[in-house]
Amino acid sequence: MTLITTKYLQELKQRNEKITVLTAYDASFTNHIEQAGVEVILVGDSLGMVVQGHDSTIPVTVDDMVYHTTMVARARQRALLIADLPYHSYLNKEDALENSQRLLDAGADMVKFEGGGKFVATAEHLIHHNIPVCGHLGLLPQSVEELGGYKVQGREQTAADKMIEDAQALVNVGVEMIVLECIPQQLAKRLTQEVDVITIGIGAGVDCSAQVLVLYDLLGITPGKRPKFSKDFLAELGEGKSITCAIEAYVKAVKNLEFPAEEHSFN
Repeated sequence: MTLITTKYLQELKQRNEKITVLTAYDASFTNHIEQAGVEVILVGDSLGMVVQGHDSTIPVTVDDMVYHTTMVARARQRALLIADLPYHSYLNKEDALENSQRLLDAGADMVKFEGGGKFVATAEHLIHHNIPVCGHLGLLPQSVEELGGYKVQGREQTAADKMIEDAQALVNVGVEMIVLECIPQQLAKRLTQEVDVITIGIGAGVDCSAQVLVLYDLLGITPGKRPKFSKDFLAELGEGKSITCAIEAYVKAVKNLEFPAEEHSFN
């Protein structure tokens, strides 16, 4: 079976067809995601919270990410596979390159890290060494303490302009996709229109090129309170429906511009 490429995803964007992304951390859930036709799988450091039981993503290690990426890669059949670089694994270019290569060796097609600004040079270094990169702007879970908690980012004009600037700088060095987390829908729309990149929204409104959810939120099995921007698709289907059916409902809702709705977005 032919693997999905970033070129194929760009073609979807050009046709104004929304792209679907879900997190996965093991082979079993990956099988369900593949059956439902999701285009991109993210092995997220969110596993620190939903799998390991921590209260943040910060304790996740590179070894953890390699382990879970390997399991997902074994079951991956078609979807593009992105893996997160965890906290403090890309503080300098040398560490970033070594740890990214470990994730690619485990089966990832692309790595993702959080932040713009000083990390643009890191992205350029990785791309120079043939490692595809996905960026991440807005709410940065690895920097949640510095941000003062899980708060919407980019509401002030200066912060919004800085995010556009960071996104453009990342794209200029070759970053192919950028996750936009917990930002106003209007800013996400502006960024998607102005910067030539696939934007992956999570709490960023319906105008992004793609949408991503944590799989456990979609299934209603996340420990603790589910985020406002998520939706329990399994519960909405009712009793007796399968995991695959819930994921298919998510794919359909994204493709039909029914998710995220206004209640899952910020203004």
